Amino acid sequence: MIRHIPQQPAVWPPRLAIVAVACLLLGADDGRRGRGGRPQSAAGLPAAVTAAPPAQVMEVAAVDRGRRDAVVVAARRIDDLLATHWREHGVQPAPRLNDEQFVRRVYLDLAGRIPTYDEVTAFVASREAAKRAALVDRLLESPDYVSHFYNFWADILRLTERPQKTLPFEPYLYYVKDSIRTNKPYDEWVHEMLTADGRLWENPAVGFQLRDFGMPLPYVDNTVRVLLGTQIGCAQCHDHPFDHWTQKQFYELAALTSGTKMRPGPQPGQEKPPAGTRRGGAGMRDPEAAAVRRLVQEVRRETERPGAVQFVLANATKVTFADRPLALPHDYQYDDAKPLEVVSPKVLWGDVPQSAATADGRARFAAWVVAHDNRQFARTIANRMWRKVMGVGLVEPVDDFRAENPASHPALLEHLTDLVYELDFDLREFVRVLVSTAGYQRRAVAYDHAAAEPFRFPGPALRRMTAEQVWDSILTLVARNPWAVQRPTPERIAAAVSIDVAHADVATVERAFDAYLAEFGPGRYQRSLQQVCGYRGQLLMRASEMPTPLPLGHFLRQFGQSDRESIEGGRTVATIPQILAMFNGPVTHAMLQPGSVIFDEVTAHRPEEAIDVVFLSILSRRPKADERRIAREEITTAEAPAVGCGNVVWGLLNTREFLFIQ
Repeated sequence: MIRHIPQQPAVWPPRLAIVAVACLLLGADDGRRGRGGRPQSAAGLPAAVTAAPPAQVMEVAAVDRGRRDAVVVAARRIDDLLATHWREHGVQPAPRLNDEQFVRRVYLDLAGRIPTYDEVTAFVASREAAKRAALVDRLLESPDYVSHFYNFWADILRLTERPQKTLPFEPYLYYVKDSIRTNKPYDEWVHEMLTADGRLWENPAVGFQLRDFGMPLPYVDNTVRVLLGTQIGCAQCHDHPFDHWTQKQFYELAALTSGTKMRPGPQPGQEKPPAGTRRGGAGMRDPEAAAVRRLVQEVRRETERPGAVQFVLANATKVTFADRPLALPHDYQYDDAKPLEVVSPKVLWGDVPQSAATADGRARFAAWVVAHDNRQFARTIANRMWRKVMGVGLVEPVDDFRAENPASHPALLEHLTDLVYELDFDLREFVRVLVSTAGYQRRAVAYDHAAAEPFRFPGPALRRMTAEQVWDSILTLVARNPWAVQRPTPERIAAAVSIDVAHADVATVERAFDAYLAEFGPGRYQRSLQQVCGYRGQLLMRASEMPTPLPLGHFLRQFGQSDRESIEGGRTVATIPQILAMFNGPVTHAMLQPGSVIFDEVTAHRPEEAIDVVFLSILSRRPKADERRIAREEITTAEAPAVGCGNVVWGLLNTREFLFIQ
C-alpha cells in the first residue's frame, strides 16, 4: 500500500500534564529565586551544556567541492533510472520538497537532528542558487554527520562498551566513530577490521573480531550477514532450508578464520583438533598462557577480588592468527563427508584474489570479502546506504539476498553498485549523490512493508525518527553545546588499563586496577558525566557519546534503541512509555528551562514573533493560518503568556509531524 502524505496541520495532544510543566518556562515560584528575583527551577541546566560549543568540536575530513558537477551528473543518472521505472509501473512521483521541508529532512538524514531556528531561517532566506548542495556539503563534513552515522553503524555492528565483562570496548567504539570522521574508504575499513591483531587499546579495529569472542562460527555468520548481505547461519547446524548453502560449505568458509586466537591457551568455542593434526603457532606449549594462569591464580588467591581477575584477563586478551584445522561436527549427517572430517578452507563463491592466494586463511577471507571481483560486497553496501537515505532497500531485508528475493529495481541496484566502485568505496560521497537526486528531494510516501507490491520510490518512504534522532532533536532544543563530553580515546583507556601481564605481580595489578576503577569503575564514569552534563538523572549529550547499552528505562531505550545484542536491533514502533516520556520526561522538561536554546530563542524575540519562533524551532516551518489562530488563542487565554507559549511548545513536540521524517 502506497499513499502520499499531504502536510497536515499539527495535531496537538490534550493539555493534560502540559500546563503544569509549561510553568517551567516561567520558572514557577517555589521559593527559589536567582539574581534579580528571577525564579529558578530546583535543578538548572548544567553550565557546560548552556555554554557556547568549542570552535572545533572535532576535525572532520573536508568534502571536495570540486566534485559538485560530477555529483549532479551522477544524481541525474539515478533520477533517469527512477523515471523509467515509474513509467513502466505507472507510478506518479511525489511533489518536490519546499525549502522548509528540505532543510528539516536533510538535517535529520545527515546530521541526525532537526535544524535550529537560526539554521532554518538562514537557509530559507538564502538566495544562493546552489544552496541545497552547499548545505549538503556542510552537513557531510560536520561533527553532526559523524555522530549520526556512528549511530547507524552502532546498530549494525552491535557496538556496546562491555560485550564481555573482561573487555573495555571503548577503543573499538572510538575507532568506528573515527573511521567515519576521517571518511576512511569502506573496503579499507572492513579489511582492517577483518585482519587486525593486538589488544583493543593498541589496535582498536580488533573489536570487530572480539565482538563474537569465543563464538567462531556465529562470527562467520554475522560477518557474512553484515558485509555480504547473505544469511548462512542456518547452515551452521544443517543444510539451509530456504537457500542453497550446505553445512559443509559453512564449515569450509569458517575454516578460513578458525585459527583466530583471542587469548593465550585453548580457545573457547573451538573444538579440539582431530587426532593427527597440529595446532598452528607455538603448539600446545604456550609460555604466555602459563604466565597468565599464574598471575590469575595469584590475584585470585591473594586479593579475592573478581574484578581484579577480570582486569588481568582484559590485558591478556589480544587477537592473533595462525592457520588451524577445522573439522565437521560429530553429528554431521550428510553423504558428502564424514563426522569430524577436516574440511578444506573455501569461499562461498568466486575465488580468493591472486594477491592473497598464498596468505593465511584469515587474510584470504578478508581479501575475498572486499575484492573488487566480489560484487556482492559492493552491492550489499549500496543497498544498505540506499535504504538509509530512502527508507526502504532495493532488496529487503538488506541481509537476505537470494534468487527468490530479487531487487525491486535490479537495474538501479546494479547501477548503484557500479557507483560504489566508481567512488572507490567513499560512502560519504555515495550519500552525497543520493541526497542530491530529485528522487530524494520529494515528499515522503507511506509504505506498508508487509505489502505484496514492492516500493517503487515515488519519494522516500515515510519514517519515524530513530530513538537517537528523537533524542538529538530534543537536545537541539535544549543544549547550545551538546558536545560537552565525547567518547574516551584509546590512549585514555590504555593509560588506565594497560599492564604487562608477563611481568606483573599482584601489587602491580592492584595498583593499576584501583587506578582504573577511579576513572572507569562501575558507576564512576557515569557519575563524572553527571557532574558535567547531568540534568535530573539524564545526560544532556549526543546519543553517540552515551554509555551503552543504556538501561531499559532510559528515553533512548524507550524509543527503541537496540540493546546491541542483535544486528540492527533498533525499533521505531510506538509504545505507551514513549508517550509518557514525551509528555513528562526529564529531557523534555529541560527544554523549558531558562538557558535552554528554545527558551532563550523565544524570549529574545518580540511576543508577536513567538509563535513563528516556536514553529520554526520545532517543525522547521511557519504555522498555517488555523495553527496560528489556535496558538495565539492558547497564549492569550493562558494564565500568563509564557505559560501559553510553553503549551504551544509542548503541543508541537507531541505531534506526529515532529516525530516523523516527512
